Amino acid sequence: MEPVRLEIAPEVNLDYVRSDKFKTGTLSVQLITPINERTASFGALLPSVLRRGTMSHPDMRSLSTALDLLYGSSIGCTVRKKGENQCIGFAASFIDEEFVPGGEKLLEPMCDLLGELLLDPVTRNGRFLNDYVESEKQNLIDAIRGIINDKRDYADLRLLQEMCRGERYGVDKFGSIARVEKITNQTLFRYYQELLSTAHLELFYCGSAGRERVEEAISRAFAPLQRGRVVPPVIAEKKNAPETPREITERMDVTQGRLSMGWRASTNDAPAMMLANLIFGGYSNSKLFLNVREKLSLCYYASSAYHRSKGIVTVSSGIECRDVETAKREILAQLASVQRGEFEEWEVEGARACLIASLESRGDSAGRMEENALGQAATGIRETADELIAALRAVTNERIAEAAQSMTLDTVYFLTGEDSKDE
Repeated sequence: MEPVRLEIAPEVNLDYVRSDKFKTGTLSVQLITPINERTASFGALLPSVLRRGTMSHPDMRSLSTALDLLYGSSIGCTVRKKGENQCIGFAASFIDEEFVPGGEKLLEPMCDLLGELLLDPVTRNGRFLNDYVESEKQNLIDAIRGIINDKRDYADLRLLQEMCRGERYGVDKFGSIARVEKITNQTLFRYYQELLSTAHLELFYCGSAGRERVEEAISRAFAPLQRGRVVPPVIAEKKNAPETPREITERMDVTQGRLSMGWRASTNDAPAMMLANLIFGGYSNSKLFLNVREKLSLCYYASSAYHRSKGIVTVSSGIECRDVETAKREILAQLASVQRGEFEEWEVEGARACLIASLESRGDSAGRMEENALGQAATGIRETADELIAALRAVTNERIAEAAQSMTLDTVYFLTGEDSKDE
């Protein structure tokens, strides 16, 4: 089940999925803009402030009442990073009209409410309400601190920050606490006006309503949108690894060390690289899991991820601080075995089956389809599930090894305890 992609205005697109299999309809509106350090915190804060109220529904209670009248529909704000773009907006869920008593129409009022949230937020004297902004600033700061408190997520974030320093990919989707603290209701409103004028707008619908009706409802709800010079999503820039890998050690009050490693993968053979990553550390039958974690007991956890749009592979692991050099050597040894083509047929077919099963089940979830459609719009990587499945089936063992050989170590990040001694 693949979306039908429609351009309803310049740099305004709709991914439409006609489906009767879900009891709820899904409607998403996302602003896509190139991410950077200066504006990331503004973008992360904006949706939650907009979600506080519109001129017609100026507070959370009024908005909740409006949603209750639509049979308990929900609207959540979203902040995501896809490639080197920040994607911010709203995702709505509502009862599919086939299950609404009396055939009452919900699509149009949901579109109208989303349009209000985005285009007619509650303001006073040309700025957002200060109480709303300050309250949501504290929530965002708490969310950023939550990442710091989760040392696994923190180490993975710090690896990308160091590995991609000076690149958009190294900017966190939430920005930083220091930049959040400096935002005012006036500066946030100025950012909001600029974003509406310049950002690419991406919409997604999945439900039983006909295409023309969905287009009409969206076009009416977002008709007040004023556009200027629109900046399309940027394609992630791929870079080479340095001649000597960067080694970063950071000390915090932790008892378990976190070792994160990053490679630049220069291959353009994405299907082969996807399989190489799974064989290396991408799932529970990978070399990292079976050997480094289970057989050698060097890691509490160890897994790898392929950042396709950026051409990066990362490894995340939790270790005893004293085992860092041994763990590093074993991780590199497992990668070397993949690069030499030293894997059994069951490893290849297991990885292939895992990826294909995931792609085949994509249509079972409206949320996954929306996530995929947004990712394609933001990264420019366009392919159907069937096309990728066919490409995966055609990958040979030689191509897997060759893709893995394109990986060059870029950065090693080690988070260790304050009292730990260097090996």
